[in-house]
Amino acid sequence: MNASTKAYEELVTRLKRTALLGSCSAVLEWDEQTYLPREGAEHRANQLALLAGMVHEQATNPEIGNLLVELEANTSLGEASPEMANIREARHEYDRATKLPRRLVEELSRVATLSQHAWVQARKNNQFQDFLPWLEQMIDLKREQASAIGYQGNHAYDALLDEYEPGATSEMIEQAFIPLRNELVSLVSAIKNSGVTPDISLLTRKYPVEKQREFSISAAEAIGFDFAAGRLDIAAHPFCSGFGPGDCRLTTRYDEHHFPGAFFGTLHEAGHGIYEQGLCKEHFGTAMGSSTSLGIHESQSRMWENLVGRSRAFWDHFYQPAQKLFPEALASVNQEDFYRAINDVRPTFIRVEADEVTYNLHIMLRFELEKSLISGDLKPADLETAWNEKFVEYFGIAPETSANGCLQDVHWSAGLIGYFPTYALGNMYAAQFFNAAEKELGDISKLITNGDFAPLKEWLNQNIHRRGKLYRANRLVEVVTGEALSHGPLIDQLQNKYHELYNL
Repeated sequence: MNASTKAYEELVTRLKRTALLGSCSAVLEWDEQTYLPREGAEHRANQLALLAGMVHEQATNPEIGNLLVELEANTSLGEASPEMANIREARHEYDRATKLPRRLVEELSRVATLSQHAWVQARKNNQFQDFLPWLEQMIDLKREQASAIGYQGNHAYDALLDEYEPGATSEMIEQAFIPLRNELVSLVSAIKNSGVTPDISLLTRKYPVEKQREFSISAAEAIGFDFAAGRLDIAAHPFCSGFGPGDCRLTTRYDEHHFPGAFFGTLHEAGHGIYEQGLCKEHFGTAMGSSTSLGIHESQSRMWENLVGRSRAFWDHFYQPAQKLFPEALASVNQEDFYRAINDVRPTFIRVEADEVTYNLHIMLRFELEKSLISGDLKPADLETAWNEKFVEYFGIAPETSANGCLQDVHWSAGLIGYFPTYALGNMYAAQFFNAAEKELGDISKLITNGDFAPLKEWLNQNIHRRGKLYRANRLVEVVTGEALSHGPLIDQLQNKYHELYNL
């Protein structure tokens, strides 16, 4: 064993140990969102702050820096080798982490826990002012974090964005969003003027919660989520937590009189879960055992939710089982009317319940607002007013409650600033990946109609999941699809689908 090999093995050992401790925090965070009694919030905040500090201490151990220097000086590995990817991403994470004082890391964790509990109550009571002090505190902490990490140019937001989409900048995001927004606005306008109005009232009939749960689990299992290595629970805001090999948790929320919310939310989170379960177990704790970026992660959830779950082929397979489970709601509804209802396009307040066409506009609104919050151009106290004004500008409707407006998402209370753009990036990535899969697998709709989801899942496992962070997101798209990131494939898919649905 030469010195470089020994140094690499020591680096991997340290990375895995840090990841293992971090996964302990993730379990407590999941429990916080699902089962923790309200009165336990402060104690949980202290627990998570302590663990965050411990993880930070391990992640910033100077010995990791020494190992990286040795490996970077002596390695002759190719740029696309698994070992080089682990070294490259370990350097990226180490450099970010060592710029942050442990005090700030612990305070961010503590405040995020308390802030999320305050958000849940404020959202429930429709009281933005109750959440405002926590938002102000979180924005101050995130600005401090951005300043400590550093950034090039004038956008402190870039330091936060890099945590979720490594290498991306706000300028790159804006360049991707502008042509997408222009095309979406035109398509929304054409749909609005089409005169076609699907009957969406059939989706608000009575759908018993237990039956929704049963149906959601059966669909998630069918597309490839392994419930022997995961579970589904309830949370105020749906999410997926991958703790490590063999343990991936999904959450959703139910409304007895709104079928799409829980069902498509569960498919979405199952898409995340399939990615987590598809990562290489032996690489846990290293870049090669981690998802490429949140944009790539979102491509998986949005693909299963929309390109598969809202397709005609999917309901060719699942509609009869749905009618049997929900006879009171669907016995008299023909499949075509149901299909048109779940693909209805119209401005709505809630992002996670938005249709495919308007969804990205929800993301662009949040992207603009959180950038302004970090830059200081927008004061937290003015967020609700700014949100409502921009919502009217984007959608032509004004939220009547805080819960339907700026309090609907958990992200800002949790300090996840820079996360939102990855949803729209994910939609673009998903369209390109789906096209590439179809070139290899043939007509995927025929497979879906027959309930055969395994070929698509295996293609994603092989081409995306098992590659970990071998490539950064933009490069991965090029390797898998042969093309750079583009809004074109997404627009083409939306136009093909909705031109037919709305007789455009």
